[in-house]
Amino acid sequence: MEKLIIRGGRPLSGGLAIKSAKNSVLPIIACCIMSKEDILIRNCPKITDVDNMLNIIESIGGETKWRGADIYINCRYANPRLVDANLTSGIRSSIFILGPILSRFRYAQISYPGGCDIGLRPIDLHIMGFRRLNVRVEENNGMLLCDGEGLRGGIVNLDFPSVGATENLMMAGVLAGGKTVIRNAAREPEIVDLQNFINYLGGQAHGAGTDTIVVTGTKKLSGGEYSPVCDRIVAGTYLAAAAMCTGDVTLKNVRPHTVYSVIEKLARAGCELYETHNSVRLIAKNRPKAVPKIETQPFPGFPTDMQAQITAMLSVADGSSMIVENLFENRFRYTMQLAKMGADITVKDRVVLVKGVKALRPAATTAEDLRGGAALVSAALCADGVSEILGIHHIDRGYESIESDLSRLNADIRRAR
Repeated sequence: MEKLIIRGGRPLSGGLAIKSAKNSVLPIIACCIMSKEDILIRNCPKITDVDNMLNIIESIGGETKWRGADIYINCRYANPRLVDANLTSGIRSSIFILGPILSRFRYAQISYPGGCDIGLRPIDLHIMGFRRLNVRVEENNGMLLCDGEGLRGGIVNLDFPSVGATENLMMAGVLAGGKTVIRNAAREPEIVDLQNFINYLGGQAHGAGTDTIVVTGTKKLSGGEYSPVCDRIVAGTYLAAAAMCTGDVTLKNVRPHTVYSVIEKLARAGCELYETHNSVRLIAKNRPKAVPKIETQPFPGFPTDMQAQITAMLSVADGSSMIVENLFENRFRYTMQLAKMGADITVKDRVVLVKGVKALRPAATTAEDLRGGAALVSAALCADGVSEILGIHHIDRGYESIESDLSRLNADIRRAR
């Protein structure tokens, strides 16, 4: 079993280029199902979630190949036969293939998706949306069976601005007849990116980034080369780690507007931040200050995927902070691991009270989910001494060789068995 060994207590410094966003690459890979031509997706992270999605594409007859950091995909001979449950159970983003398969083939079967155990991830919004587009959906023994012979554009009013449901319904509408209107749509940068990709291939979508998206059906999509947006969560993770450890870090290939909510919290914690159109520099000269209250919200609010990392940073802040998790009910399990390192954290329902301590102590901890694992890495970087982190397969779902990235920022970190 692999683990990370980290000798903490060193300030982080230097520069690093951030790769394309996992949460953009996954739906873009799924979107390729609708094209019969060659597609190249640029600067992708080699992480297990991406590999799992590529395996799903291959399982339905598509061709995929890594070309350095780029991914080649051709789905000319894809077909909508049943996707192996062993493939979909490990990645919740497998649900994204439903929309494009229905759009192209008008029929789909898939087992319920898996992923991190951080609380309920209901797919009822996806199912409701498909039904609004005249798709017949049956749920049977953990399977979704979708008959899209009558697929056509329609109006979908989402009860919650779900990222996954918004993206799935966008893709379902690409090759459907008429217009698909999605109201109360999610506004994340990755949704804008998916729209740009759809339009690049010859689709017709507009409104992404607002609460109403309109997709006008077209007959076919073309191919080409596309560079997704950078991973704002990876960028936020490294910025929070630098704030926690002190130092001077510059992240390149980052659009500051995608991480404003994180930048704002780091500025309130006393960090100096400098932005260009495609980079962010953070200078942390002192122990961070407490931030009285942070609440996770859909974009452009503070992202739930940064909640664990910012909590880790606030565990060594001067003063007390409160973090409210509004999106998932089981996302604080990592706090028990931080407590092993001396963090003073109290959890009540979806609220965490963090009383900053002057220093964390090194310890052996175990990652139980993706972002909680990233928070443990930051904590170990801050603690003066040697820490070990097990369960790093969770971290590998969203960070390509996190030890290599952080080594470039002056961290003493290595992977071992």
